[in-house]
Amino acid sequence: LDMVGGDYIPRNIRALADDGCLVQIAFLQGSKVELNFAQVMTRRLTITGSTLRPQSDLAKATIAEQLLKNVWPLLDQGRLHPVIDSTFDLTQAAEAHARMESSAHIGKIVLKVAGE
Repeated sequence: LDMVGGDYIPRNIRALADDGCLVQIAFLQGSKVELNFAQVMTRRLTITGSTLRPQSDLAKATIAEQLLKNVWPLLDQGRLHPVIDSTFDLTQAAEAHARMESSAHIGKIVLKVAGE
């Protein structure tokens, strides 16, 4: 899944395994890019796109139910986990935002707002 787009698209194509699939879900850095499509063909790659915005409330509810049923248990079991780049206290929100703007991170930047 990629929500960045732009110059990340060719990088994502290179990073895919043979027979891999790239799903574009947003375009934070733009939707237009030059791409060597020979890589897609010779490595049997699949590129597709999806967005929730135009879908009906019923379709979104069905997706949420399927996530709860099929994905959340994997998170609870520790079999699936998000990639966390860094964690900041809420008082460090400016530093967290600077980290995000640097594009030097890989994974999520987490702000702790309460508790642990």
